Amino acid sequence: MAKKEITSVFKLQAPGGTATPAPPIGPALGQHGVNPGQFIQQFNAATAALKGKVVGVLVTVYKDRTFTFEVKSPPASVILKDAVKAEKGSGEPNKNKIGKLTMAQVKELAKQKVKDLNCWDEDAAAKVLAGTARSMGIDIEG
Repeated sequence: MAKKEITSVFKLQAPGGTATPAPPIGPALGQHGVNPGQFIQQFNAATAALKGKVVGVLVTVYKDRTFTFEVKSPPASVILKDAVKAEKGSGEPNKNKIGKLTMAQVKELAKQKVKDLNCWDEDAAAKVLAGTARSMGIDIEG
């Protein structure tokens, strides 16, 4: 079987299991020739376990208007906010702190995220997450 010709590849962020074709997802799909209803149905089935958590999606669209998608892990900021049970990051991370995590907790979170980060091992992934945490106003201990 011959390879299909790719027309576009783009990224989206959508809530797992509860995505709808309303903006911003529907128009982003429509401009690339993807049927929003069909994508949403497949995406929600694939991400049912991640109910409501925002996840990244890499969508590949082919010339015959078919598509494939790859679900990535949630963004680092979402993982960190869930870990400290915060609504949002700090507006002044150097003054107002929103929580504390130990380095062991950060390493556990890095295990989830390591395959989507630009690093070689879990220690490097933990350092990346620790940097993101500091910029959000989360103290890292140990």
